[in-house]
Amino acid sequence: MGVSTARPGNGVRLVTVDFPPVNALPVRGWYDLADAVRAAGRDPAVRCVVLAAEGRGFNAGVDLKELQRDDAARTALIGVNRACAEAFAAVYGCEVPVVAAVQGHCLGGGVGLAGNADALVASDDARFGLPELDRGALGAATHLARLVPQHLMRTLYFTSRTVTARELHAHGAVWRVTPRDRLREAALELAREVAAKDGELLRLAKAAINGIDPVDVHRSYRFEQGFTFEAGLSGLADRVRGAFGAAPAEEAGR
Repeated sequence: MGVSTARPGNGVRLVTVDFPPVNALPVRGWYDLADAVRAAGRDPAVRCVVLAAEGRGFNAGVDLKELQRDDAARTALIGVNRACAEAFAAVYGCEVPVVAAVQGHCLGGGVGLAGNADALVASDDARFGLPELDRGALGAATHLARLVPQHLMRTLYFTSRTVTARELHAHGAVWRVTPRDRLREAALELAREVAAKDGELLRLAKAAINGIDPVDVHRSYRFEQGFTFEAGLSGLADRVRGAFGAAPAEEAGR
């Protein structure tokens, strides 16, 4: 359980997340993920990183149990905000391209990771969405907007609906949709193709592409998080989560 790193060869580093039952990450898990991705990108022998997950789904966001145990100083809320920002930034800022291999649910923080990756390969059962408004939270619209057109992003955000991998493939966000049992190999296949390029030139290319992005993803997401924090401090988040009631903590997203 946790975040692990493997070296499948050919300049590829595999970073795998495993937090049963549904990969809802605690604060420490987000930081560990950020550290693993950054370390992989700094390794001169690495030319592409694959971000994958074990279990039922790619990522279910944050573990609400931590937020439910929060203290008067809002330590958990602050910790979650900072940790998610670190993980998303690590994926976006990785010195080499990042391929995300997405299976099952990709919710909340999962969209933050996938939206900041350079390429997506998804299983045919993958679903992407932001259930934030049902969970008393906000955030990651920045990253969903990198996967779908603006008006679809808004509709998905306001309704908490999800979209399938095939729908994202039609929008050009997902490179390839595969059966689940072929997902890992399909992602590694794409990563090996990328990693066949010159390593120094790849790093220059990644920096150049990030530099021409029309939206500053770091500033945009931190702006969103300000409203999440406001909802938390005011008690609004607790009220919405209480009204939603029966939703298990591991289904939450941020």
